[in-house]
Amino acid sequence: MTERPNTPLLDRVRVPADMKGLSDADLERLAGELRAETISAVSETGGHLGAGLGVVELTVALHAVFEAPKDRIIWDVSHQCYPHKILTGRRDRIRTLRQKDGLSGFTKRSESPYDPFGAAHSSTSISAALGFAVARDLGGAPEHGIGDAIAVIGDGAMSAGMAFEAMNNAGHLKKRLIVILNDNEMSIAPPVGAMSSYLSRLYAGAPFQELKAAAKGAVSLLPGPFQEGARRAKDVLKHMTVGGTLFEELGFSYVGPIDGHDLGQLLPVLRTVKARATGPILIHVITEKGKGYGPAEAARDKGHGVSKFDVITGEQKKAPSNAPSYTKVFAESLAQEAAEDDKISAVTAAMPDGTGLKLFAERYPSRCFDVGIAEQHAVTFSAGMAAGGLRPFCALYSTFLQRGYDQVVHDVAIQRLPVRFAIDRAGLVGADGATHAGSFDIGYLANLPGFVVMAAADEAELRHMVATAARHDEGPIAFRFPRGEGAGVEMPERGAPIEIGKGRMIREGKGVAILSFGARLSEVLLAAERLEAKGISPTVADARFAKPLDRELILDLAARHEALITIEEGAVGGFGSHVAQLLGDEGVFDAGLKFRSMVFPDTFIDQASPADMYRVAGMSAPDIEAKVLEVMGVAVVGQRA
Repeated sequence: MTERPNTPLLDRVRVPADMKGLSDADLERLAGELRAETISAVSETGGHLGAGLGVVELTVALHAVFEAPKDRIIWDVSHQCYPHKILTGRRDRIRTLRQKDGLSGFTKRSESPYDPFGAAHSSTSISAALGFAVARDLGGAPEHGIGDAIAVIGDGAMSAGMAFEAMNNAGHLKKRLIVILNDNEMSIAPPVGAMSSYLSRLYAGAPFQELKAAAKGAVSLLPGPFQEGARRAKDVLKHMTVGGTLFEELGFSYVGPIDGHDLGQLLPVLRTVKARATGPILIHVITEKGKGYGPAEAARDKGHGVSKFDVITGEQKKAPSNAPSYTKVFAESLAQEAAEDDKISAVTAAMPDGTGLKLFAERYPSRCFDVGIAEQHAVTFSAGMAAGGLRPFCALYSTFLQRGYDQVVHDVAIQRLPVRFAIDRAGLVGADGATHAGSFDIGYLANLPGFVVMAAADEAELRHMVATAARHDEGPIAFRFPRGEGAGVEMPERGAPIEIGKGRMIREGKGVAILSFGARLSEVLLAAERLEAKGISPTVADARFAKPLDRELILDLAARHEALITIEEGAVGGFGSHVAQLLGDEGVFDAGLKFRSMVFPDTFIDQASPADMYRVAGMSAPDIEAKVLEVMGVAVVGQRA
């Protein structure tokens, strides 16, 4: 274990109220100790490092000036909230971050009164803060005693439409609302788009002169890297045809930019805003992601997401890989297809690394589009390209595709446009917990007319599914695959298209058939081995498709077996429900077939390792074995051994 940092001031701070007696000089020292403690903790747990290091001084300033939890501090996305958690009574558990039964890696209402609003997806903070402001002014629940509502949102999150919908409404309502724009010029990936370009140039000229004086916000006092940008922005404003800034046009008073690592600027601004603000106000704070830790500052992604690491060297402790990751297989397979088809394009929403499209962008830059944190736009943009004769692959995490569901229905499915959805992080994802689990896409896609929905049982199947999607022009098609390493199967050099709606037999048995959809197949096969030792030899098949179903395969399994069990990495209403509908329509249940469907339980599963989460979900090999024994009428005793 790494030696813990020396933190005499931080040791005195159990909750933010303990900071009220500290001088500004003490707060400076406290920020240094908080940064050291954050680095030390994340070195032991892994997690989001750079974002938290970028807001250490801002976190200290907010808690020194405002009175949480009465004042509601809402962190957008909230992957930057580790320093906040340390200051709000959770330091003794900070080394359980993202672990089973430990602290969430995001804000979570059930975890602490200092987390007034949960988050993990982006661009929700201003809407929520405005809701708190209205609740405050309309009385709300008296026991909650809402004070100020403060949203802290990054420049990447600010580029999403929802943030501007909220600001437009806030400007209209004119409620006292504080928005802090944490501008680090780097979200998960370098931010893209006109909004980011605007923010990088922006410098306010006229309003709130007193605040600017309090902030020492003159250009000459900004750090070197910020000075040139400020001068350029002032030149830009001279040529604006309408006075004021974009934020002022939306009804916000604007203050900034100020150095987000200088408490000498942060504290006076926040104190003045707290004392004098009446309506909505935006404070533009410039920070550096990964600030204060050399290895993070030097990293291309500024230490956004790290595994456990050595504090001295920054070297991450990653387990050796036995198989390629599913994401890498997808990326390489798509690049192979694009080499032979110049109509193939790729779209991601601020996740070029996470979805593997960085490789595609390097090889085919004119055909790869990172649209920023804008999943709704990503879907309809892809639909437009499909309508224009291209073959777009829209690569999103399952949890983020949820944000564009209306567009999937209205702009893609109804028009039967051949958008290819590459759905990464399907199923349970581990340390990010319930907010990032890919639990619902099978249900919300397979219920759409004309949609083809596939799931890869292993990395070789994923390669074949990429090839299948590339050649499917009859309508929308989706293929889902999990986070992490593949199963270690032999890989084909190239993908071969799969016949639409056709599954495959894996092993023949008798009595009971298990029909797997997706990457639980490896667990199904482990369960089959355990069952063989008990004299039960199940048939195992890989469905491949939730829609269209392989009717011939399913009805054959039902006719030849006493029992049929489906298993999928998704919630109720997905693949198993479609199979049950088919069997009911065909009158199979009348013939006495025993049918069971193994799906995620009707609850949100908290963070743990993926293996632990699947055990909680009851979908590991021992659980599958127990389900077979139950349906076959065999007594189940100690099956989880």
